[in-house]
Amino acid sequence: MVLKMVLGHCLLNVFTVYAPHSGKPDKEKERFWNEVFYLVSCIPQNERVVFAGDMNGHVGSSNVGYDGTHGGFGYGSRNADGSRILEFADGQNLVICNTLFTKQEAKLVTYVAGPVKSTQEDKAKVRNVKVITSEECVPKHKLLVMDMWFKAKKAAVGSSSQECVYGS
Repeated sequence: MVLKMVLGHCLLNVFTVYAPHSGKPDKEKERFWNEVFYLVSCIPQNERVVFAGDMNGHVGSSNVGYDGTHGGFGYGSRNADGSRILEFADGQNLVICNTLFTKQEAKLVTYVAGPVKSTQEDKAKVRNVKVITSEECVPKHKLLVMDMWFKAKKAAVGSSSQECVYGS
C-alpha cells in the first residue's frame, strides 16, 4: 500500500510493505523486490519516499560498501535478505534510517521488522529513529518510530515559511 501525503509544498509517499521472510523461495523474494522497485521507479524525483513495514532482513552493523545507504549503526550480522534490502536501497538512492543513530541494543532490535527508509536527500531531515520497546504493533514486532523535519509554508498570503516537525 502507498499513502501519498501533502505536507506543505512536499509530497511524501509512505510505502507499507511486508517482504517474504527468509524461509520463502528466492523466486518469491525476487518477484517482491522487482514489484517494489517498479513502484518506487514510478514516483517522480521531486517527491519523497519513506518505507515502513517488515522488510524481513538484517542489514547488520557494518556499512562497508553502502556508505551512503547504511549509517553504520545497525545491529548484528547482515544476512542474505539484508543484502537484498541494501542493494535495493542503494539502487533507489534510499537510506536505512534506523542505522543513522547509535542506540542501546534494546532500542535497535525490532525482531525481524525491517527498517524505515527515506531518500538520500531527506537524510538530513531525519532527526531520530527509535524502537518503542513497550509496544508491539503486531505479535513479536516492536513499534519503530521516525522523527522528520519538513519546511511547510503557511497558507496565509505574506506569511513566511516555518519549521514543522512530523513524527513523535
